[in-house]
Amino acid sequence: MSEPELKLAKAPIVEALIDIDCDMPPGLDLAALEGPARQTFRSQYPKFRNQFLEHHRIESRIDEPAKHSARRAIQALQFLHDDEKQLVQLRAQGFSFNRLAPYTSLDDYLPEIRRTWELFIELTSPLQVRVVRLRYINRILLPFIGMRVRLLEYLNLGPRLPDEERLQFAGFLDQHSAVEMDTGHQVNIVLASQPPENEKLPIIFDICVASAGAVEPKDWIWIPTQVQSLRGLKNRIFRHTLSEKCLNLFQR
Repeated sequence: MSEPELKLAKAPIVEALIDIDCDMPPGLDLAALEGPARQTFRSQYPKFRNQFLEHHRIESRIDEPAKHSARRAIQALQFLHDDEKQLVQLRAQGFSFNRLAPYTSLDDYLPEIRRTWELFIELTSPLQVRVVRLRYINRILLPFIGMRVRLLEYLNLGPRLPDEERLQFAGFLDQHSAVEMDTGHQVNIVLASQPPENEKLPIIFDICVASAGAVEPKDWIWIPTQVQSLRGLKNRIFRHTLSEKCLNLFQR
């Protein structure tokens, strides 16, 4: 069943990203791609940085000193706008497009996602698309009344204490994983508190939805079709997790 579009004057999104995980060619060397990739992306994404993954191994045997070894490998090549609000990533597992606040609408970014995805294909020759993942990280500021925030008034889904009158949260991390029955889409929802600031309690509301497949990388039509399906699921999760009182905070 479709729902009316939720329009917010000031959406609490701090970061939105799309991951497209792929089967990559055996022996893909990201380090060797750095030069060609810089040349390809530098007109729109002039800033560059590497993301590394370190593996540490400790071996311990009786009556022998422990042996430690470490291995460092490039996990992603990251290309950023001058203001660092938008970036494209060539990852060992695929492609990512990140947009930080201010964020407008997914529709505004899809043409650029397609353009940079096609550049990614030219550079890396992925074998097959496996997963499309859509993730939105929201930061919601809930007002204190006295020394408390009544979470029940703002969150339909979230942490609960066994005695709301005599116990008060010092912090929380609440996580849910699910599968959408009709589509098989994977869902991961995280609600976490941050330290208070300016008489408000910041809440991180992280929604990640993913669709699995086995698709040719050049079949672009499949990707936005899945993205739009995931977007609808993400919007339903957002709407049903937050109360009307909470949603009204984003209309001011």
